[in-house]
Amino acid sequence: MAHERELPVVEEETRPYWEAAKQGRLLIKKCNDCSEVHHYPRPFCPTCWSENVGWLETSGRGVLYTYSVVFRNDLAPFNEWGTYVPAIVELAEGPRLMTNMIDCERDNLFVGMPVQVAFRDLNEEWAAPVFRPI
Repeated sequence: MAHERELPVVEEETRPYWEAAKQGRLLIKKCNDCSEVHHYPRPFCPTCWSENVGWLETSGRGVLYTYSVVFRNDLAPFNEWGTYVPAIVELAEGPRLMTNMIDCERDNLFVGMPVQVAFRDLNEEWAAPVFRPI
């Protein structure tokens, strides 16, 4: 299971996001006034400042926007991970989110690579979105 540093701080505003992740669904927020979508979840639209926002389930598809390969990290819990790939994925719906790439040799990664969400269990209660190549 995940190290305590990996566990989300779940607030009332983000609880639906984390509950959906545990169910294998990726949610973002959509403004009901200007129709813009955004991530990270917050109680207002960063485009028009409306508080009339709601949840939208994504397709879970996107493209690899950028990434880095971390060969060594001395900070727990990352020192136990070995080599890993933190990344930013641009969802098909528009927003970008920070994540990790999995199930892909680092030499095969490229910007623009089509990706699909997967979920990594953090503990019995929470899971986090990660992405793998399609």
